[in-house]
Amino acid sequence: MKRFDLVGIGMTSQRTRDRLVARLAEHGIQDQEVLAVIGTVPRHIFVDEALAHRAYEDSALPIGHGQTISQPFIVALMTATLLNVPRPRILEVGTGSGYQTAVLGTLGTRVTKIYTVERLAPLLVRAEERLRAMGLYGVRYRHADGYQGWPEEGPFDGILVSAAPRVVPEVLLEQLAVGGRMVVPVGSDDVQELKVYDRTDQGYTVDTVEYVRFVPLLKGVK
Repeated sequence: MKRFDLVGIGMTSQRTRDRLVARLAEHGIQDQEVLAVIGTVPRHIFVDEALAHRAYEDSALPIGHGQTISQPFIVALMTATLLNVPRPRILEVGTGSGYQTAVLGTLGTRVTKIYTVERLAPLLVRAEERLRAMGLYGVRYRHADGYQGWPEEGPFDGILVSAAPRVVPEVLLEQLAVGGRMVVPVGSDDVQELKVYDRTDQGYTVDTVEYVRFVPLLKGVK
């Protein structure tokens, strides 16, 4: 297994991570456990080495294949929103760099098992390598169309979607357990809303948390 510098130095040091955490708190992230995890997870190993010095900026960064690693504020917001209560079994649609997976996987008091789906095989291989280097083995990986979710393993206590469909796929809603929650950006390239779907015995309740900008959720695999 390739070795990664999980500690960091200079612009990837703990002091730099702490400054990011302080900015997130100033911008409204109140969940102390999520903030602590953001300060722990080595975001610099999830970006190209040439961009490592920018890893702890509060900004999205390219990871190749037309994809990005999400802005830390959005990762923290989505994580805190999804895990308002412990949700042992999580489906993540869009593994991407693996950073969001790492944040979820480090919240061991709230998450037991993560099932992550990615349509781009090179990204999935890259993410798995880094997550294993962190010692996160409670993650299952699948190279598949995210629109289909992972029906064989459902229902899930939580679903987090890391790319934006124009309309939430019904098949994903069907994989949400009663009492479960899905956090998903929805909309066109120009206007997207971060929505929260809570499943009840009677159906679904829907709320909007924030206006966001994500890459589109695409069908098929590569």
